[in-house]
Amino acid sequence: MTQACVTIQMTPESKPAIPSWMGEAAAFAQVLTHTGILKTIQDQVRFARARFGRYEVIDFVAVLIGYVVSGEPTLLAFYERLAPWAEPFMALFGRNQLPHRSTLSRFLAALDQSTVEALRVLFQKDLLARKPFPSPGGLLDRTGKQWLVIDVDGTRQAARQRALPQTDALPAPHRRFDQVCAPGYQGRKRGEVVRTRTVILQAHTHQLLGTFGGPGNGDYRGDLRRATGVISTYTTQFGLAPISILVRLDGLYGDAAPLLDVLSADLAVIARSRAYHLLDLEIVKPRLVGAPDQLSTHPESGMTRTLYDCPAVPLTPTGPNVRLVVATHSIADSAPTVGIERNGTVYELFVSTLPSPAFTASDVLDLYLHRGSFETVLADEDDEQGSDRWYSHTPCGQEFAQILAQWVWNIRLELGQQLSGAALCATEFAPAREDEPASPVAPGRLDLPAPSSGYGPPQWARPSFTHGFPGSAFTLQPDGTLRCPANHPLYLQEQRPERNGSVRVLYAARIGHCRSCPLRAQCQESSTTIKPRRVSAVL
Repeated sequence: MTQACVTIQMTPESKPAIPSWMGEAAAFAQVLTHTGILKTIQDQVRFARARFGRYEVIDFVAVLIGYVVSGEPTLLAFYERLAPWAEPFMALFGRNQLPHRSTLSRFLAALDQSTVEALRVLFQKDLLARKPFPSPGGLLDRTGKQWLVIDVDGTRQAARQRALPQTDALPAPHRRFDQVCAPGYQGRKRGEVVRTRTVILQAHTHQLLGTFGGPGNGDYRGDLRRATGVISTYTTQFGLAPISILVRLDGLYGDAAPLLDVLSADLAVIARSRAYHLLDLEIVKPRLVGAPDQLSTHPESGMTRTLYDCPAVPLTPTGPNVRLVVATHSIADSAPTVGIERNGTVYELFVSTLPSPAFTASDVLDLYLHRGSFETVLADEDDEQGSDRWYSHTPCGQEFAQILAQWVWNIRLELGQQLSGAALCATEFAPAREDEPASPVAPGRLDLPAPSSGYGPPQWARPSFTHGFPGSAFTLQPDGTLRCPANHPLYLQEQRPERNGSVRVLYAARIGHCRSCPLRAQCQESSTTIKPRRVSAVL
């Protein structure tokens, strides 16, 4: 193979290369100048403070925008790459001198809340004035009605701090993160203190509608109220009915008080609830001992959940009524990280105001679990812009920079849309099923799936070494359940493919039936086990 000729030239003068992100920074500067955003920020976001020399707010805004666009890991790395091109870079924004890095830090540390709110107001106005997409997108339910999904969730950034000696002879330690961070829930992040940032995302266009941050776990209920106001304004601007806006919330907001704040704004909601006392309500307990409404198998994890749909459950003793979907599955080897475990069964609660049959119980679960797409957007934001990194050690400075980061994200989406011009896709569920004639079987029954071509009759599990009842002792019923020798039902729990191409079908009883059963010693290996009897068959 012939090697290509390589010529190396050496010169005593330093000739740094133009940063790869300088072209994108120039495009952003052109857009911001042409649309008048820079001029508006310069006129309406004011902050008077000494020791800034001749610099104005717009100088620091230009530096922060360049820092976000660059994707450099630290402010020091950004200044080192920008230093040879400082004058041309500032000229892109109509300025003539680059503020020093320490001057930028002093500016962010000295910002007050009024300046941050002035920038936030301009961000919201620009978001509503610009319509980069032909339509805001949407979700079509089984009746053809369109919904707009908006995610509200918190993202956390943890800070690691060096351990310091604390004795009576030493003064109290002073930490740089004392103002911007506090102890709180860290999730998978490593550190001693944390800051929570509530983010609002339009799920169809991936536009960021707002950010509200706070030390520690933040004021999640206060941030949710502010987010509700932003969503209502966005809804009014696009001429949409508030009831057609579906707000998707994390379990952090799964108590009654935050949900009431959203419902008071006439917005639809879907959330994971942590109000497990709802399981003890008289309107819910009969549903849990009856036949389930549906089965749902997650396409990636393979977890199968049994779903019970309760259409009208009081959220508080005085109302309002909401729809409660209870998802159950057998307990694994370890304690569940989500849900509550009772008698060997894990219960997960999902609260919504979505109507039926427009959304089945399985639709409600799938729609909530689709929140995973929100995590990918936040991950993309971190990879491209690092919005959760530390810009300042003061709350106002950190919030100011993160608002600008969201502004850059939305403009990037707009520029990409103008280049590609792809239309938004609408998610459409299958049409609602027509009402079938009443039958003597319970309406929520589960049918055993008919074996596909090539499968023989079911092969039931043989007796175990304890000589318990074999699988053939459990008779198949017309409603798709099994009936044990003690005349208790076993419900379909899981269907999984085997290596030889067959399908294993797993049934399970209720632990409440097994615990008091007089035949338990003949049926289960141990009378003290917390797990119900299971039976499997191979198709």
